[in-house]
Amino acid sequence: MNDRRDRLIEQVREYHREISVEQEFVPGVTPLLPAGAVLAEEDRVALVEAALDLRMTSGDISVRFERELARYLGLRKAHMVNSGSSANLLALTALTAPELGDRRLRPGDEVITVAAGFPTTVNPIIQNGLVPVFVDIDLGTYNTTPERVAAAIGPRTRAVMIAHPLGNPYQAEELAELAREHGLYFVEDNCDALGSTYRGRLTGTFGDLSTVSFYPAHHITTGEGGCVLTRSVRLARLVESYRDWGRDCWCAPGKDNTCLKRFEHQLGTLPHGYDHKYIFSHIGYNLKSTDLQAALGGTQLSKLDEFGRLRRRNWARLRDALDGLPGLLLPSPTPGSDPSWFGFVLTVLPDAPYTRAELVAFLEARAIGTRRFFAGNLTRQPAYAHARYRVAGSLENSDTVTEHTFWIGVHPRLTPEMVDYLADSVREFVTSRRSPVPAVPDGPGRAGA
Repeated sequence: MNDRRDRLIEQVREYHREISVEQEFVPGVTPLLPAGAVLAEEDRVALVEAALDLRMTSGDISVRFERELARYLGLRKAHMVNSGSSANLLALTALTAPELGDRRLRPGDEVITVAAGFPTTVNPIIQNGLVPVFVDIDLGTYNTTPERVAAAIGPRTRAVMIAHPLGNPYQAEELAELAREHGLYFVEDNCDALGSTYRGRLTGTFGDLSTVSFYPAHHITTGEGGCVLTRSVRLARLVESYRDWGRDCWCAPGKDNTCLKRFEHQLGTLPHGYDHKYIFSHIGYNLKSTDLQAALGGTQLSKLDEFGRLRRRNWARLRDALDGLPGLLLPSPTPGSDPSWFGFVLTVLPDAPYTRAELVAFLEARAIGTRRFFAGNLTRQPAYAHARYRVAGSLENSDTVTEHTFWIGVHPRLTPEMVDYLADSVREFVTSRRSPVPAVPDGPGRAGA
């Protein structure tokens, strides 16, 4: 049987090599997507091996991947889930647990976040009956500041939950210290920034909890997937319970009696000895992933640093090539950071002789994919028209982003030749719009031409 399995795996390797012939890049024809996963032979093999073992649920492979990711980030615990959005939901929901006593988040409590971002950083706040407090960002870094967050703190503020946008870290060390001073929980949405550092420390290690996404657009992929990480064993236990139906039991799938007193518990008003595997201490979900996804995550994680190097290379190449172009605000890393960039952000300035829509249309016509800065100012989105929230200060820059900002790709699938084509296309458009072309009057020999 092992020989047969080995032959199958070798055939998978041969199949991958046969279909993975690199296609020639044809400018204007080959699509340059803003994001995309890099999947190699070992990724395909890992998936097939897990499939041959029918690893259809969360099990040993998931546990191994969780430990490897936690070790990479230097944290104690990681819990894999089915998406980054679910990771955000679990991270914030865990902070509502009764076990946290007076520090638990309760309906009506406030959580400070940014207005310009992705909805699923904010949705868990609303879904838990909490109140988002929106603050503005700086243009260029597209991050908020500790000063804005400090000014937004009110008598009901209990937490801060902010994402590192497009891989660019915010001042996480300062925000973590601010949260500690005010007794606030700090949730670090690291979905866009796995592998980025601030002050020499990996993002995702500053908060009480942090989250990661493994969607194909992100730094590594498991297809669909995400993770919640923490250095707190207590918070990790809550995350696990809410992820696993809300059950009190911590037995791994297929395991029984890890606590050695499965039929000796008495919780709630249940009879003594009620099966611990069916005692529920939280109102939870089933947000687990599968070993198939974790198998892919393991091979991807081994390439994370190389992927980050290529993202930084592509971003720097674009930044150098576009420097000085009129009418465009180019992105800037947060001082003290080393971003593993998710994308390259461009803001068309209000006095530019062209619009964002015109530049985007030009690029899309050249097979260059673009994306908006996620949802822009979330308070302007129809989903939040009837939501309860508070705004702290002006959201002027969030409105600017909504009107004038988009981003293009820097992911590892882009070669230097492709990046140069991206840059040349932007330069060509901007140069052609630098000043209006004077009209040529009709003269002799031109009538009727």
